Amino acid sequence: MTPRIYTDQALATGISISLPPLAARHIQVLRLQPGNSIALFNSLGDVEGEFDAEVQSMGRSDVTVVVGDFKPTQLESPRTVHLAVGMPANERMDWLVEKATELGVVSIQPLMTERTVLRLAGERLEKKRAHWQGIAIAACEQCGRNRVPLVHAPASLSDWLKKQDDPNNTRLLLSLQAASQPLLKAIRTRGAMTFLSGPEGGLSASEESAALAKGFTPVTLGPRVLRSETAPLAVLAALTFLS
Repeated sequence: MTPRIYTDQALATGISISLPPLAARHIQVLRLQPGNSIALFNSLGDVEGEFDAEVQSMGRSDVTVVVGDFKPTQLESPRTVHLAVGMPANERMDWLVEKATELGVVSIQPLMTERTVLRLAGERLEKKRAHWQGIAIAACEQCGRNRVPLVHAPASLSDWLKKQDDPNNTRLLLSLQAASQPLLKAIRTRGAMTFLSGPEGGLSASEESAALAKGFTPVTLGPRVLRSETAPLAVLAALTFLS
């Protein structure tokens, strides 16, 4: 399988480019040599696809490649799905970002809620966001996607809810409330959707009330209580099969 490499540089057939440090390091880790083939992609442009490319030269820390032909491919879901999630603890957020990317999410908004264990601020917050963005890039390189989902900087749930006013965006809240609708019944559109899911222990009653006041509809995945990193992925998987 041809290695796929993400770069945020503008790409065009026939040009020679030096890869940015992370991409160059990836090439070196794979032990590729001049003449080896790779595929390059980015999130720029309106047409989905990737470019054939060939390694031209390699230095100790730099890699130059020649960009070849463009190959259009369409692997994105017809549904635009945004995920907002109360950050799970430990390595579970890393895993969630990786799998959500593979399942086609368009953006991920990490949230700090009343029951969130992981608290971030300042430089540590930006480092975590960059770390998760890197995980999303690596997941796209592996799974074949050409559109890298945007991982937003962590925000408080209350601040994030203040911005949720788009009337064209279907807003769904994963909830254990008795009045929650089955997920598949609540999905009636292929337009933009935002799913809000809580951390370990779920959202508090006041947080759920605040989400409902902003137009979120409570939905359920069934009688079982799923982990905070499992429930959002179950939603994305269901939408994949409905697309």
